[in-house]
Amino acid sequence: MSTPIAHRAGPREWAGLAILTLPTMLLGLDVTVLYLALPALAADLRPDGIETLWIMDSYGFLIAGFLISMGTLGDRIGRRRLLMIGAVAFGLVSILAAYATSPLMLIAARAALGIAGATLMPSTLSLLSALFLDARQRAVAIGVWATMFALGMAAGPVVGGILLDHFWWGSAFLVAVPIVAVLLVLGPLLLPEARDPQAGRFDLLSGALSLAAILPVIYGVKHASAYGVDLVTILSPAVGIAFGVLFVRRQRRLADPLLDLTLFANRGVGAALSLLLVGLMGVGGVMYLVTQYLQFVEGLTPFEAGLWMGPPALAMFIAAIASPLLARRIRPGLIVAATLAAATVGYLLLTQVDATGDRGLVVTGFALVYLGLGAIAALGTDLVVGSAPPAKSGSAAAMSETVQELGVAAGVAILGSLTAVIYRDRIADHLPADLAGEVAATAGDSLAGAVAVAPDLPEAVLHEATAAFTRGMNVAALIAGVCILALAIVAATVLRHVGTIGSAGYAEVEPPERAAG
Repeated sequence: MSTPIAHRAGPREWAGLAILTLPTMLLGLDVTVLYLALPALAADLRPDGIETLWIMDSYGFLIAGFLISMGTLGDRIGRRRLLMIGAVAFGLVSILAAYATSPLMLIAARAALGIAGATLMPSTLSLLSALFLDARQRAVAIGVWATMFALGMAAGPVVGGILLDHFWWGSAFLVAVPIVAVLLVLGPLLLPEARDPQAGRFDLLSGALSLAAILPVIYGVKHASAYGVDLVTILSPAVGIAFGVLFVRRQRRLADPLLDLTLFANRGVGAALSLLLVGLMGVGGVMYLVTQYLQFVEGLTPFEAGLWMGPPALAMFIAAIASPLLARRIRPGLIVAATLAAATVGYLLLTQVDATGDRGLVVTGFALVYLGLGAIAALGTDLVVGSAPPAKSGSAAAMSETVQELGVAAGVAILGSLTAVIYRDRIADHLPADLAGEVAATAGDSLAGAVAVAPDLPEAVLHEATAAFTRGMNVAALIAGVCILALAIVAATVLRHVGTIGSAGYAEVEPPERAAG
């Protein structure tokens, strides 16, 4: 049964949604702008392969690490207040990132952006729950929210490409400044303040434990990509799991836990979180590889690569808007399963790409991958957030965003590291013995490095480098495709009990308690 008509949103609420899409679009911009700025960044700062992955991943890992803490903090101090604080921090650190002079400085700035970004996403989602109480309206609003992330990802390469054609790579980060300025001016005028009136004190130890559970696991993955399987590779994830157990035990004992574990009692919530985690791992890793393929293998400029990334983003845009509307008549599990099956076909197409120039095949395959992402981002997010009590919407939003950000970051780390291992193994036998040591080390580390020192490489070696990278991408796409096919089966079976949006079998919300703005 849907929420009573008295609680349906009006023009002010929809205007509030427009404001909430700004930070969402900003985070989408930040992802793709940096992907396409990678060649210019690599040529200027000369990061090695591991530093490059940390530049890409520190942002997502720190977001994932702090989302639970920030989501609960917003429930306590006010979600609009936290959104404004985070926006200011994001704008200031973006300026710092733009003028980074070394890989370590940029990694630190990206990490700080992750902490600031962790305040934005749960705040926007939980405020959506306060604005849209009707289940059908909320589903459409979350679809728009997810779509704006896709729009940001689509606009990021184009905007970034234009900037990189005229300015230095750091200008890509400065896009955040005007967006933050608009949010700071209009946010207090259109957004209500919302918090949990029964919230207790913020537990700092739980926040530290959540970080200690996530970061060692990620470090283990990265260490393995650089040094192979050794004692550190084995011990780091074990340490993270141990802290994760301590975190869960502490949450069960606390009267006011940082993460309300009772939310997992809803089978649909657990299934939706699993879909978001695994689905975003595949998308995040393959997107990282596809953007490199378009530039390093196809030789496209950032602007041209951005235009070619437009059709996939349009596919996600369509799926994110259409899936909540279709879910009013068709069970969400069937919609998600069908779009994930289409995404599996996309991954299969990516396994057939070669190094001779297959940009049409790459874009078609990735468009199908993005189609699946649009459906799970809209329906999965709505199911998680809509199933939570309004007072806990910040915590629920944080859970949803944690698994998504962690999924993207882990996908980049795992699939990116796998591709790097395959690349190094295949290119090692093709580096001439008389090649200068520094040039050989740079070319042997990554395709980005090979392209950076291309004038000093024989043409045959550069060709082998592109072939080695493409082969790594093929293998990564195959592994991701197998996982997504299994995910489609899970969605069709585990989510079969979830009814259509607005029905008694779907997530329902009650009018939230609102604090005075």
